[in-house]
Amino acid sequence: MALERLKAVAAHNELGAGMQLAMKDLEIRGAGNLLGGEQSGHIQGVGFDLYIRLVGEAVADFRGEAEEKAAEMKIELPVNAHLPHDYVPGERLRLEAYRKLAAALTNESIEEVQAELVDRYGELPLPARNLVEVARFRVAAREAGLSDVALQGNFIKFSPASLPESKTMRLNRMYPGSQTKPALDAILIPKPKTARIGGRDLQDAEILEWANGVIRNIFSDAPLAVS
Repeated sequence: MALERLKAVAAHNELGAGMQLAMKDLEIRGAGNLLGGEQSGHIQGVGFDLYIRLVGEAVADFRGEAEEKAAEMKIELPVNAHLPHDYVPGERLRLEAYRKLAAALTNESIEEVQAELVDRYGELPLPARNLVEVARFRVAAREAGLSDVALQGNFIKFSPASLPESKTMRLNRMYPGSQTKPALDAILIPKPKTARIGGRDLQDAEILEWANGVIRNIFSDAPLAVS
């Protein structure tokens, strides 16, 4: 892969070739999880800065000298979350919007990005609203100490997750069928459905609301509200 990236840099070395490099880099390395670390790495910028970064990374990979990276945040849930082409026109504008959302580490900064999108392009369509909610969920997951929330077969994996006995009991009571995986530093919770028998899988805003509930119920230190 490193050799392919070097070839791409060599093939797109003219002035203003940043966009071609960005798209080629996406093609080679894959899009990754939306708004995750891999994705934000791809769209760090375009132009000369991107050119220098790609050269440095490709050469380091080719020599086996890649630097150790910080822990990534991976969110892979069944959510239709993206910026439609007819909402944000042009690849460059969409990449920039994705970059800003990926770099937003607080709800306040996400609000600023959302306000800018509304101001420039109008009210957010549903997939864009889902994208903003994914960004909010990333903030909540990070604050809870999670770095990986992903669909895994018939389960949703939350990791890292080393729970005390009291929270393990709460997990089993609130989410029957859950599994603790100490070797993986993870817990697996059955994929949520609208009903236990004959229900459909939750998706989009529904599964984000459910996942936020898991964080509040299992990973948060705040006491649960008494109903």
